[in-house]
Amino acid sequence: MPCNARVLLLLFLSLILMAESRKLGSRRKRWSEPEETLKPGKTLGETPDAVVLVGKTGLEAGMVNGPLSRKIIDGTKTRKLKTSHLLRVDEHDFTMRPAFAGPAVPVGVDVQVESLDSISEVDMDFTMTLYLRHYWKDERLAFPSATNKSMTFDGRLVKKIWVPDVFFVHSKRSFIHDTTTDNIMLRVFPDGHVLYSLRVTVTAACNMDFSRFPLDSQTCTLELESYAYTDEDLMLYWKSGDESLSTDDRISLSQFLIQKFHTTSRLAFYSSTGWYNRLYINFTLRRHIFFFLLQTYFPATLMVMLSWVSFWIDRRAVPARVSLGITTVLTMSTIITGVNASMPRVSYIKAVDIYLWVSFVFVFLSVLEYAAVNYLTTVRDGKDRKLREKLKEQSQTLPCTCGMPHTKTMMLDGMYSEADANSLAGYTRASMAAEDPSDKQEQMVVHLTLDNESTETKKKGIRSFRIIQNTHTIDTYSRMIFPGAYILFNLIYWCVYC
Repeated sequence: MPCNARVLLLLFLSLILMAESRKLGSRRKRWSEPEETLKPGKTLGETPDAVVLVGKTGLEAGMVNGPLSRKIIDGTKTRKLKTSHLLRVDEHDFTMRPAFAGPAVPVGVDVQVESLDSISEVDMDFTMTLYLRHYWKDERLAFPSATNKSMTFDGRLVKKIWVPDVFFVHSKRSFIHDTTTDNIMLRVFPDGHVLYSLRVTVTAACNMDFSRFPLDSQTCTLELESYAYTDEDLMLYWKSGDESLSTDDRISLSQFLIQKFHTTSRLAFYSSTGWYNRLYINFTLRRHIFFFLLQTYFPATLMVMLSWVSFWIDRRAVPARVSLGITTVLTMSTIITGVNASMPRVSYIKAVDIYLWVSFVFVFLSVLEYAAVNYLTTVRDGKDRKLREKLKEQSQTLPCTCGMPHTKTMMLDGMYSEADANSLAGYTRASMAAEDPSDKQEQMVVHLTLDNESTETKKKGIRSFRIIQNTHTIDTYSRMIFPGAYILFNLIYWCVYC
C-alpha cells in the first residue's frame, strides 16, 4: 500500500508539471514568434488587425490575433522604448545648433504674462512672472510615429539637447520656478518641431521719469535676446506678431492702471560681437492719484489753511500765533520728508515737490507776516509810550483848553520830527502860539483840531503810511491776499499737470 501511494503521488506531480510546462511554452511562443514584415507597397492602414510592436532594435510590425488585435499601438508609447533611443540623442552632437554652418535658425517666441508683481520707484525696476515659450525645428529630433503624436518631457531632457540661449536684457534677478519640480516643458513632434516652455520670474530695470510724479505715466520694457548667437546664427521673432503676447485679465496693481501691452523687435549692435535680434515687451502704466490726494495733497492744503487762522487771532496773543505758525511749518516739513523717503534721489524737480514747497512757502510767509506785525506793534507802542510820557510832562505848562470838545493840545519840542506829528492821522496843525517869549526856543504849544473836511490828496498821502503803521490793517489784507494767491496757484497747477 505505501508503494501504491508513492506511485500515485509521483503521477500526480508529473501531471502538474506537464500542465505548467505547456502554459509556459504557449506564452513563449506568443511573444517570440517571428513577426511578419510589411511589404514595400503595403502600409499599416491596409492591415486592420495589425498590432505594432517595437523592440530595442527598431520599429517592427507583426500580426497578433486576439481581442486587442484591432487597436493600433503607437510605437512612441511602448514601455520598452527609451527616449534616448527614440530621439537618437546619443547619435548627434547637440552642442551645436541645428543646421550648423547653414542659414540662421528661426526661433519663434510667445509670452503669456501671469502676473505683474511689483513696481518699485526707489529701485526703478519691476517684477514680472511669465510663461516663456520657444518654437524651432531640429531635424535631429525627428522620430517615426504611426499616429503623428508628439511627445512631452520635463526639464531632465533639456540638458541633453540644444535649446536657444535666450536671456533678459537689463535684468537684475531672475529664476525658474521649481515647485514641485522645475517648471519646464519640452514637447517634440515627429517632424522635428520643438516647443520649449518655462515659467520664470524676472526683475528688470525700468527707466522712469518722475518729473510729473504723481500725475505721471511710466512705460517699462522687458527685452529678450540671444546671448551667444548673432542674427547670422539665430533669428528671434515674435511667433504671431502682437498676438504673441497675452495677459491675464485679472492682473492689477495697487498704484497703477495697466493701459496696454504691445510687442516690438529690432536689431541690437555690440561693437565686439556684432548684431543680435532683440524682442521687446512694452507696457504702459498710469498712476492712481487718489492715494496721493489723501496722503499728500489734502494734508498739505489743510496745513496751509490752518496757517491762515493766525490772521484772525489778536496780534497781542504772541504764544498762540507763534505756536500755530511753528506747528504748521514743522508739519509741512514732515510731509515733504515722508514723500521724498519713498522716492529715488533724482536731480530734477517733481510735480509733487512744486506743490509741497509752494505750500511750505505759504506757511512760512504766514509766520513772517506775524513777525512783521509784532515788530511794528512793538515799535508803535514804544513811540506811543514816549509820546504819552512827553505829554504828561508838558501838560502842566499847557494853557487851559476847557470848553473845546473837538480840540487836543500837544507840546512839541525839538525831540519830535514831522513824521511823528503826521502819525496822528485825522489831525491837522491849526495854530502855534508862544506861551512865553523867553521860552520860545525851548518849547511851543501846538493846538491840533479835528479836521473832518481834509482834502482827498492829503488822505492818499496818509493811506500808505496807515497800512504799515496800523497792524490790524496788515492782518486784514492778509486774510484776502493769502487765500486768493493759493487758490490761483492751485488752478494753475492742476491745469498744467492734469
